[in-house]
Amino acid sequence: MTDTVVARRYASALFSLGRREGGDALGRHGACLAALGEMVVEEPKLGSLLKSPVIGVEEKKGVLGALLDKLGADKTMRNFCFLLADKERLGSLRQIADWYGILLDEANGVLRGKVITAVKLSTEKQAKLKAELAKKSGGDIELAFSVDPEILGGMVLAVGDKVLDSSLRAQLGILRETFKRGV
Repeated sequence: MTDTVVARRYASALFSLGRREGGDALGRHGACLAALGEMVVEEPKLGSLLKSPVIGVEEKKGVLGALLDKLGADKTMRNFCFLLADKERLGSLRQIADWYGILLDEANGVLRGKVITAVKLSTEKQAKLKAELAKKSGGDIELAFSVDPEILGGMVLAVGDKVLDSSLRAQLGILRETFKRGV
């Protein structure tokens, strides 16, 4: 809970700076932060190094500086990451990147969702579903498709905190409950 609050505050602060800078600063900061967050996830030793209380702040800044150089980060990103190092908040880097992504999606009117089907959908069906959902939502939508044979048929759509479960498994569950009640 505390990590979430901290991550949201830092992400909001960087987002505000990006808005003040204007232009494509929001996108650049988001891309850099997302890349750093992915590095932490993909390389557990890096995450451990950044979280470690044994390793000094200057050493962490040295590692971060090399990574930021590699990513072509601007001065604002460098200062932001070094501030995280000074405040011992580098352990929240992944969560900050996630919150920043949420803020960026909101600002750009992008909805993110997940579609689970019993069988893999063809590329054409995925595109058609995405286009219909974008039309109904009135905005841009990004969908992640996955397969779960246990839903038997139909699909489960999750966008934000809303879930539409039209799977065969859910329908059978409703039917089973109806029979139990004797209705």
